[in-house]
Amino acid sequence: MFFMKTVLLPCGEAVPALGMGTWNMGDAPARRADELATLRLGLDLGCTLVDTAEMYGEGLSEELVGEALQGRRNEAFIVTKVYPHNASKAGTVAACERSLRRLRTDRIDLYLLHWRGAVPLAETMQALMALQKAGKIRHYGVSNLDLADMRELWKVPGGQGVQTNQLLYNLTRRGIEWDLLPWLRERGVPVMAYSPIEQARLLHHNGLAHFARRHDIPPAQAALAWLLAQDGVIAIPKTSHPDRLRENVAAAQLQLSGEQLAELDALFKPPAGPVPLEMI
Repeated sequence: MFFMKTVLLPCGEAVPALGMGTWNMGDAPARRADELATLRLGLDLGCTLVDTAEMYGEGLSEELVGEALQGRRNEAFIVTKVYPHNASKAGTVAACERSLRRLRTDRIDLYLLHWRGAVPLAETMQALMALQKAGKIRHYGVSNLDLADMRELWKVPGGQGVQTNQLLYNLTRRGIEWDLLPWLRERGVPVMAYSPIEQARLLHHNGLAHFARRHDIPPAQAALAWLLAQDGVIAIPKTSHPDRLRENVAAAQLQLSGEQLAELDALFKPPAGPVPLEMI
């Protein structure tokens, strides 16, 4: 197993800085064998954080993860998410039970509100705390909440117990660096960066391609290594291919120099002012 950098959650538990996303996985029977093999290889290579959601394939992704982790559940740190329209007190509990069944497990390691909906944050927090007390989930957090949402959340009972904010963050999506990321860092709340290579679109960016050629680094590895160089950031790229997973893991071993990081900063400018939160 490779040495894997870790990120400390507010609760004190360390998790891998590089995990595995599963969006659109589990949908196609023809890809299932490769997807299962990739997830199991990820465990072997130290990518033990596996991210999914009830939204992904309306449960198909969770079912895939559950199958992949059979006999290896204790090696994995499972993250899944509840739909906003299910995030009422009773609805969150019911959604969690469905996720547990699909995942074939008795507990979820980190359960997230997928994005903000009409249900008051205080009600969702009540449900998450109840699930935690019952042992159904170990930790809870949020996803796609902007700075105003986080400030509101911080004032409700249980809000300061969140362990992450899962956000769209990559070289081309740096808006959170203006205010949200510093606010989270001040409070020790890690960012879980989804779409870290912009659903592969970054691979076709001319500037990144030129950078990669000059430094003899594959573009995807450069993009991931830039994210993993940030404090308190967990990256969750998705791939269904074992070879690409190995390339992702290699990015976790890659340490970009100060000069290389500065070059990427010049290619992909940080925000010059507040930016509305971006989502995919």
